[in-house]
Amino acid sequence: MTSGVERQNEYVLRAAEERAVKLIRLWFTDVLGQLKSVAISPAELETAFEEGLHFDGSAIDGFSRIQESDVLAIPDANTFETLPWADGGTTGRMFCDIYAHTGEPFEGDPRHVLKRNLAKANEAGFRFMVAPEMEFFYFADGEPTHAPKLLDSGSYFDLTTSDVASDLRRQTLSVLEAMGIPVEYSFHEDSPSQHEIDLRYTDALTMADQIMTFRLVVRELALEAGRFATFMPKPLAGMQGSGMHLHLSLFDEESNAFHADGAEYSLSPVARSFMAGLLVHAREITAVTNQLVNSYKRLVRGYEAPVWVSWAQRNRSALIRVPVTKADKPGSTRIEFRSPDPSCNPYLALSVIVAAGLKGIEEGYELPEELDVNLFDLDDRKILDLGYKPLPTSLAEALDEMEKSDLVRDALGEHIFEWFLRNKRAEWRDYKANVSQWELERYLPSW
Repeated sequence: MTSGVERQNEYVLRAAEERAVKLIRLWFTDVLGQLKSVAISPAELETAFEEGLHFDGSAIDGFSRIQESDVLAIPDANTFETLPWADGGTTGRMFCDIYAHTGEPFEGDPRHVLKRNLAKANEAGFRFMVAPEMEFFYFADGEPTHAPKLLDSGSYFDLTTSDVASDLRRQTLSVLEAMGIPVEYSFHEDSPSQHEIDLRYTDALTMADQIMTFRLVVRELALEAGRFATFMPKPLAGMQGSGMHLHLSLFDEESNAFHADGAEYSLSPVARSFMAGLLVHAREITAVTNQLVNSYKRLVRGYEAPVWVSWAQRNRSALIRVPVTKADKPGSTRIEFRSPDPSCNPYLALSVIVAAGLKGIEEGYELPEELDVNLFDLDDRKILDLGYKPLPTSLAEALDEMEKSDLVRDALGEHIFEWFLRNKRAEWRDYKANVSQWELERYLPSW
């Protein structure tokens, strides 16, 4: 009897032939979430399904050490799509799972890390569902190291006339839809040249793959137009940064496990414990959900990004928000986790998020009282007196919290946990040794 995997492999082989595909790109990510690719011809596709593709893992950040370098990439046929912008759609792509030379799943593969954490959710009877709000900037100059030039002066929901940014966003939507990535909303964000595209709810593994594809599509189309797109969390001083607010829920075999008829905000005990888990472990997981030095220039007062560990229904100063849903749509009950930014590795970020939420469910964490004041209006001393803890204020502080966390260590696995800490400590040291333009302008004339 033919297995489901074999049937899907056969479908891809037929589809590649029928669509006259000339090149197959096998995608995977390093620990930091940078997309990697190996290209093969369609003639090699069947062998890749049966035997995988060997490569030197020591050449990839966070993968193998020299003495254990060989790894094996096995393409996931469920992820096959053609790239509409590449060679007239004759290039296909598939995400790969990485295996060690022993045949075991490779512990340095971020996709495997997410699969492992989702398996724990499945064992508890849940499917982890995600929908992200992807924020990013378009700039006029394709040279990213120069001072960025704005493409527009728009703000929230502004309907700009036919310009480069509007055309780019429209083209991006078309390409995403052509690749089977449904979009729910698209609009101009708060800052000039800032845009948002919200992807439709799906399971966490599919969504992580879609986020990786989304970031590439946005950048590729911008470059084709002679522009530059960035997911840097805070590219412009004095303006809003780019977040990746995540709408989250758990589904069991029958329905949305986050929904309970008649409960406050329709939140079930499962939802409340999941939220409590995120709040308890928020500081520990922040280094993963906000992995750049620059990430912490977004998580500051005055720019709508969360700064304090708290929850509320409508209060946007809270870390977790509970969106209003219609009573006749129990499937839409969800929570919004507002701290992550779009520079993160989505496989690792979703791994620590689901691990924290499941911990809350397993241990029966109690959800604290809802935030009933606007924290943006209070000074830090008053907020601390109210009992709220701040999110880490720097990458160094976030790494200190992560290093003490058994939950993050277990979620990521020893290999990635230790490598991530070493890599990010080095990034912080480089940043600390740098003299910025701000320092020169502030101190050089007077001291």
